[in-house]
Amino acid sequence: MNDAWPLVSVLIPVHPHVTEVKSAEAARRFDYPREKLEIVIVRTTDLSIGPGVKRNAGLKAIRGELVYFLDDDSVAEPGNVKRALHHFSDPRVKVVGGPNVCPPEAPLFERVLGLVMGTWLAFGPSRTRYRPVGKLRECGEKELISSHLIARRDAVVEVGFDPKLWPNEENAMMNGIKQRGGKLLYDPEFLSRRRPRRTLHAYVKMVLFYGGGRAQQFRLYPSTDVVINFIPPLFCLYLLALPFLIAAFISMKTALLLVLLPLILYLLVLAGQTINVAAQSNPGLAILAMPLMVLTNLLYGLGFWRGLFIRIKPPPPVAEKDIRFETVPV
Repeated sequence: MNDAWPLVSVLIPVHPHVTEVKSAEAARRFDYPREKLEIVIVRTTDLSIGPGVKRNAGLKAIRGELVYFLDDDSVAEPGNVKRALHHFSDPRVKVVGGPNVCPPEAPLFERVLGLVMGTWLAFGPSRTRYRPVGKLRECGEKELISSHLIARRDAVVEVGFDPKLWPNEENAMMNGIKQRGGKLLYDPEFLSRRRPRRTLHAYVKMVLFYGGGRAQQFRLYPSTDVVINFIPPLFCLYLLALPFLIAAFISMKTALLLVLLPLILYLLVLAGQTINVAAQSNPGLAILAMPLMVLTNLLYGLGFWRGLFIRIKPPPPVAEKDIRFETVPV
């Protein structure tokens, strides 16, 4: 009977100093035949080696027909592999993903971040990475994330992860699969649980990093899909110019209203999004989320501008001795 099940490899890139790999422990509890499951942790000796390099190396070392990419702190649901298999019955489906939701037992600040990251205003179409949105559907790369993603190994190997990108290496990979005719699926019930950043400082770094990564992806792989990502950087530019525009048009009421219109519209959208967050949770959490939504927009915009102009460095050379594979018993 078990011969009918495909071999699934769980691939987890890990920093050198990480000792607790929650995703590996969760993977051991998958409702799936033990002999058809392998769990491989990829470590490097150098912190500057990005996850794309680790995943490329891991893809050569694993044996599975399907590969389940997880970050070390992503706790996937036990039924996820079997659930994904139903989707892969369609040979055109190459990638299946779903949301990483904040655990309900997380500290207050992290739960507020979870709400912020699940809003359209803060994360746009990528909010689907952090909360279930809609129904099972074909999707684009913005809706999926490699910290919780299962794919056909041969499709990923054909494209590979661009080692020059970190982050957004998985986004370029998924775009490559789509360009080859493959389908990406978003399943809102294909869940894992993952705590957001622990501190405000860590969150600030993450959003700046994400903005820069999207800009660098655009530079390496230009696409009209990235048009929406230009909104936060252009909004930052507008806010920077706003005092000068107000001074220039202060005596012209109609012109001044036009100058202030984008800000007024933004504040109205912010109010509407805050009401929506309150409906999802409670008014107290929504009030805490409001300034973080604004901060997210500004940080992403600043990160995007930086990513447009900084030099994209080639990845450092990686020797075999710099990468270590650990097989977790199942």
